[in-house]
Amino acid sequence: MFKPTTAPQDSLTLQLVPILTQACEILREEYQQYCAGLAFNIEKKQDESPVTQADYRVNSFLTSALAEISTLPLLSEEGDHLTRQNWQKFWMLDPLDGTKEFLHKRPEFTINLSLIEGEHTTFAVLAIPCGDILYIAPEEGLPLKYEIETHQWSIYSKSDDDSKIKIGLSQSSQKKPKYEQYLQAMSELTEYSEFKAGSAYKFCMILEDKVNIYPRFHPTCEWDTSAGQCLLERIGGGLVNLQGKSFLYNQRDTLLNGGFIAYKNEYMKNLALQALELMASKH
Repeated sequence: MFKPTTAPQDSLTLQLVPILTQACEILREEYQQYCAGLAFNIEKKQDESPVTQADYRVNSFLTSALAEISTLPLLSEEGDHLTRQNWQKFWMLDPLDGTKEFLHKRPEFTINLSLIEGEHTTFAVLAIPCGDILYIAPEEGLPLKYEIETHQWSIYSKSDDDSKIKIGLSQSSQKKPKYEQYLQAMSELTEYSEFKAGSAYKFCMILEDKVNIYPRFHPTCEWDTSAGQCLLERIGGGLVNLQGKSFLYNQRDTLLNGGFIAYKNEYMKNLALQALELMASKH
């Protein structure tokens, strides 16, 4: 949860807020055009996943805007990845995380932007265009929330209510047997409720106390998880692979991630990994 606070003073946050605000406007405009049934270009990538004119338009805008405030290279889902392994510090971007949500006319898509230094994320923004909200992990300190319409700033405030286990799932998870197996294992450990939402939106729902464990067994890429992991680590949570190790960034030949567990705090991490062990012992 978040409580009202004064505007931050760090220059990077203040530089990026108007840029991300405009990116949200662009993406919202594209979404409204698509929902209205107007002409809209959708293509397929090599891996058969969809990419739209909205992905490209936001990518183009943010590529130019970031170049105006920074000389750092940019690793974007819609960009060139060939020289990335020489980079020590760079921006990582997913201009539209949740393209499938977008195409199903569900407003649960995000813009993910993070700053990578070495193998770690040191600054992150998750923007929810249809909610007019930015979640920001500044270079130091707790996550901030900025409500675009009211210009209201809030800071993360810890909630101690861990009595209810709330598991975040993707909209498509019921079609995948691993999720059923995991939930079955979890049900043997505790009662829980489910919260279904798209893309990196679930990381934001952990910050808002609507989710406290988010298992993911189908593929993601580094730009899908970097910003969310940074935000969760600031509140004492995090994101680990299925062996319990934190994700590191730009350290492998591939940008494709394996499965992961995202969690709100250590208690939730231990419970989530316990369910994973139980699931493994049965299958």
